Amino acid sequence: MSVLVGKKAPSFKATAVFSGEFKQISLEDYKGQYLILFFYPLDFTFVCPTELHAFQEKLEEFTQLGACVLACSVDSHFTHKAWLETPKSKGGIQGVEYGLISDIGGKIAKEYDVLNDEGIAYRGLFLIDKEGIVRHQVVNDLPLGRSVNEALRMLEALQHTEQNGEVCPADWNKNEPAITATQESVAIYLLERRA
Repeated sequence: MSVLVGKKAPSFKATAVFSGEFKQISLEDYKGQYLILFFYPLDFTFVCPTELHAFQEKLEEFTQLGACVLACSVDSHFTHKAWLETPKSKGGIQGVEYGLISDIGGKIAKEYDVLNDEGIAYRGLFLIDKEGIVRHQVVNDLPLGRSVNEALRMLEALQHTEQNGEVCPADWNKNEPAITATQESVAIYLLERRA
């Protein structure tokens, strides 16, 4: 498994589906914005729709933080469109507004090193900064749904460090104290936290 954190995100060009419309996109289209790129195994499956709807429910929060969300699987753009037209009551993802990338053959998933031996993607998630650098990644096995709140927390932590020059301690959340990269700051933080 490759660790992409701190490296340029692998570039891609692909067809994506946005609210039923096909569009050619590339990673370069998102330069200057934060990007949450997440991979999921397959359309019309079981854990996947729970994740896609969970990202949709938080989409406004990501947008307010200047981030775009894209999902990617090895399905065709036609299959993505069919799934987007399928209501929740039938296990579909109707109402999802962010883009679904078609990665037939798994070339993008392979570049991000999340393609398994069966040719489908593990549940990989990559937080890419405005310069196209991967700043956070997490990969779950197929039956393990990921935490959308954690993806949002990591975006907020990255923005806090960029804006304030501070580092974010364990379990840090927005509007909580962070620390400077000094022993004194760490000591004060640990003492206050224990109190």
